[in-house]
Amino acid sequence: MSELVERVDDRDEVLTVVSRSDAIREGWLHRVATIVCRDPEGRTLVHRRTEGTSRFPGHFNWMLGGAVEVAETYEQAAARELEEEIGVRTCPRFVFKFRCTGTISPYWLGLHEVVVDEPIKPDPEEIAWHDWLTEHELNELVRHDAFVPDAREAFERYLAIRPRTQSRVGSGQTPTDRPREDARGHGGQRGGGHDRERW
Repeated sequence: MSELVERVDDRDEVLTVVSRSDAIREGWLHRVATIVCRDPEGRTLVHRRTEGTSRFPGHFNWMLGGAVEVAETYEQAAARELEEEIGVRTCPRFVFKFRCTGTISPYWLGLHEVVVDEPIKPDPEEIAWHDWLTEHELNELVRHDAFVPDAREAFERYLAIRPRTQSRVGSGQTPTDRPREDARGHGGQRGGGHDRERW
């Protein structure tokens, strides 16, 4: 059964409840919550989606996330997705939202930030590889053909407002370069999976 989401309008106000598959097929606006994770050194968590995902299989992304469920706020959805995808329980900070045209369908994207200072346990059904990238490495990867297009748009919008946010989230720290793992490798393991479709 397809997950249920709230169909919203151009002002992000709720119209009705629909299945996400219908929202995508009909091009109805709905909500997606995403999270940018950084470590204490200021590096950003980047992952490659598994080949089995229906949306952007094998593509790279600098955000975690998924659809906002019925009666959830963006922040609640972000916290839930963070725990489901990497096993971290905390409350991400809402940064901004925008209406994303979307490669597959349009939606409102709410972006959040969090500093992760504990080991992560990526869901192997969703994440084939992960690593913490420096600012320079992330800027290079965003240009890769296999980078999720919607995530690229979010990255560009984020950079436009970053001077107002970086001092509050620690992203202004100078990242430390280190030897890189081949992007074809695999990240951590997590027992079990979750049957919801990620963003």
